[in-house]
Amino acid sequence: MFSKAFSGGILGLEGYIVSIEADVSEGLPGFSMVGYLASEVKEAQDRVRTALKNSGFRLQAKKVTVNLSPADIRKEGTAYDLPIAVAVLGAYGVLEPEVLKHSLLIGELGLDGEIKAVRGILSIVSAAKEAGFSRCFLPEENVMEGSVIQGIQVIGVSHILEVTELLNNPAELKKRNAGPKIKPIFPVTRNRADFSDVHGQLLFKRATEIAVAGRHNILYIGMAGIGKTMIAQRIPTIMPDLTPEERLEISKVYSICGLLPHETPLLSERPFRTPHHTISQQALTGGGRYPRPGELSLASEGVLFLDEFPEFKRSTIEALRQPLEEHKITVTRLHGSYVFPADFLLAAAMNPCPCGFFPDRSRCSCSEWQIKRYLGKISKPLLDRIDICVESSPVSFEDLNGEQKEEGSDRIKERVIKAQVIQQKRLAGSGMLFNSRMNGQQIKRYCALMPEDETFIKKIFETMKLSVRGYNKILKVARTIADLSGEENIGHEHLCEAIAYRSLDEKYWGGNAYGRM
Repeated sequence: MFSKAFSGGILGLEGYIVSIEADVSEGLPGFSMVGYLASEVKEAQDRVRTALKNSGFRLQAKKVTVNLSPADIRKEGTAYDLPIAVAVLGAYGVLEPEVLKHSLLIGELGLDGEIKAVRGILSIVSAAKEAGFSRCFLPEENVMEGSVIQGIQVIGVSHILEVTELLNNPAELKKRNAGPKIKPIFPVTRNRADFSDVHGQLLFKRATEIAVAGRHNILYIGMAGIGKTMIAQRIPTIMPDLTPEERLEISKVYSICGLLPHETPLLSERPFRTPHHTISQQALTGGGRYPRPGELSLASEGVLFLDEFPEFKRSTIEALRQPLEEHKITVTRLHGSYVFPADFLLAAAMNPCPCGFFPDRSRCSCSEWQIKRYLGKISKPLLDRIDICVESSPVSFEDLNGEQKEEGSDRIKERVIKAQVIQQKRLAGSGMLFNSRMNGQQIKRYCALMPEDETFIKKIFETMKLSVRGYNKILKVARTIADLSGEENIGHEHLCEAIAYRSLDEKYWGGNAYGRM
């Protein structure tokens, strides 16, 4: 007898429908599975047979063949256990095959028939809805996550026996609650870091505000222990709240990676990812033989903070070039191409030398060669993709112990939101939201300068030997500074401040940087 059930798999970031066909026939008893299967899927036959036996099903020893289609896409994971078991029961006549046509099943089976949670539920349920399925059977632990997708019934199950009872009683199936209602999710603010905790460092704070307002990448340079990491950790607190669309996209990535808590169906705060400098290129960008998202995708719509920037492998940080321009990762393999999101704000921090105290020669003992070698780990093309470079001096004792109240994240966030609203109105219809994303035509239109400023920036261009990309980034940053000031046109003071944030390129990475410090 023949039976068919449906499940779902993950291809890159999106889900797809998998048809599971089971045939039970006379012949030499056995259980075979085909359809381009990973090892964990092949092992499902043992889990399924044992789970059915321990759940009280006494099935005759016959030849069982299971096919997972489409056969040209590799099936991975343990989510196919439950639908394979249901398809086999349908082929044995335990279930009515007609009942399975509009149901999609997902879940890993324990040897006792218990149904366990799996990854990637958001993407799979979303694909099921688009394919026209009316209901999804999910493990109880995944119900909250699956219920985020509206317009499809989500049914939580905990045992294979529960599934068979529901499928054999369509009337009871219709009465079954479609899972818990998802309440609006608001950012968690208790015990959150705040900019009011940071004393002094006004330049760092100002540069960070500009970076967030225009979604500009930023590099912090300074001695060890002056607060670079402390400020970077507070960047998400001044970013606008996530939109529902952003929450869903980010949560899909975290769901696929198994990082989405079962009690949290959607992430409510912008990600802040800070990988260690020993991370591999593949772990950072994503990929593998069968590609999965990396840290760049996990940081999408949030912040990727790379501390001790020059300590990363050269090949690893050079892999940032394309994502910083395209805001996505394209991984191409023999069996297909995968696109992962990588729309993040890059914040990097570094010391001016290996020991961290240059140019204070009373504390720094690094040689000229050591300093040049250390700074040389950051290439000029990569620096060109960083809009703002800012350097700070040590915090004074008065700043650290003074009674002056520092400005909190909420007030900075208000200014950031106002500046971003201006940008979004200006760039409406272009598909872009931030000044940092403007193309050449938009830069000419929205970053026009006064004649005297044109002459001024021309001298700067020639003196600093700027690349076209570096020149455009100065104009984009100047546009953001003007937006924060509420000015319609870029003024001379805005332009000068933007240039100052590019001057560290020449100071540290110029032809005779060591001699000028």
